[in-house]
Amino acid sequence: MEAVRFSDKQRRALRWWQTDGKRYDAVICDGAVRSGKTFSMGLSFFLWAMSSFDGQQFGVCGKTILSLRRNVLQEIVPVLRKLGMTCTEKRSENLLVVCSGKKRNRFCLFGGKDESSAALIQGSTFAGVLLDEAALMPQSFVEQACARCSVAESKLWLDCNPEGPNHWFYREWICKAREKRALYLHFTMADNPALTEEIRARYETCYSGIFYRRFVLGEWAAAQGLIYDFFERETFCAAAPEGEMERWRVSVDYGTANPASFGLWGLRGGVWYRVEEYYYNSRMEGRQKTDAEYVEDMRKLIGERKMETVVADPSAASFITALRQAGFSVEKADNNVLDGIRITADALKSGKIVICEGCEDCLREMEGYCWESGNRDAPKKENDHAMDDLRYFAMSIAKPQGGGFAATWVEREM
Repeated sequence: MEAVRFSDKQRRALRWWQTDGKRYDAVICDGAVRSGKTFSMGLSFFLWAMSSFDGQQFGVCGKTILSLRRNVLQEIVPVLRKLGMTCTEKRSENLLVVCSGKKRNRFCLFGGKDESSAALIQGSTFAGVLLDEAALMPQSFVEQACARCSVAESKLWLDCNPEGPNHWFYREWICKAREKRALYLHFTMADNPALTEEIRARYETCYSGIFYRRFVLGEWAAAQGLIYDFFERETFCAAAPEGEMERWRVSVDYGTANPASFGLWGLRGGVWYRVEEYYYNSRMEGRQKTDAEYVEDMRKLIGERKMETVVADPSAASFITALRQAGFSVEKADNNVLDGIRITADALKSGKIVICEGCEDCLREMEGYCWESGNRDAPKKENDHAMDDLRYFAMSIAKPQGGGFAATWVEREM
């Protein structure tokens, strides 16, 4: 097996149950992205489980099972195999069975994406639980998962990237680590020996403002001030390129009493340009428009261009229906606000999307788009309609592109 270098912080996470197992019932790791906490935590959890128990059941939790497989199992299972263990995943049961010598343990996979997820884990009995991205899960799910650990000598593993200082996980777990008999380890990028100086510098330039403080510095920082504080027209705004575009899309934030905003996007050379837009404020105009009128306005915006898809506000059910009846291909937008803002900022800074001259409503909103006061970790809900359609579009191009899939039962060696 090839050698793997670990930092002092990673070694502490790996071995805490051996060195401090009588002192602590849990370990909490937070900090910067790409700091090596997820790998060391995941490996530590499986090594502890397989060395301490036989014939027991454990919980392995992520925001979704897909993210759990990608972030944890994809990295950890190959290492377990190199250590001589066999790992069999039963995908239809969301179950991983791990054997080491004569020992055999079951690891049940759970997604904690919303409040209803707590019901999925209720009634289970575990010898230990790993909660990856714990701050992205509802408090009810995390507390339910922890409550399921009733086997003697059971322990908890929790890791996350920072959110706001008023987040429930920060208040209830980070600030109360001593009360909960939890070892708290804070990671920075310097704690990941696999990162070169060049890669570390690249990550530091990817983020700004609140996301820089959270993802690079690893702080539980409050949102305040302008959201796109780096944006300047002179740097990030350009004239629409002349000639044919390779692909076309429209992004939509739907409104009746509130303004409606459409963005027309064209792809050229790997860059998406917002070349034109439509913005209708019914309050200022003194008249609300019908779905049929909005469909006609969209036809005028598109003209003769061949449209790939319309990325629409997911709450605009009636308008989505009207668009589909009119022959448009419609994709419901991902409305994760904080992820959308971060991805939009990354796309603007890297030049993957450009807001063209003439898109005045988008530019106007961009320059005033700010966080809500009171550390609510949410954008202020005013003058944000073009910002919403911009965010929907950025999330749509960030998704992996691919075809469909077929679901079947499979048991396989990993």
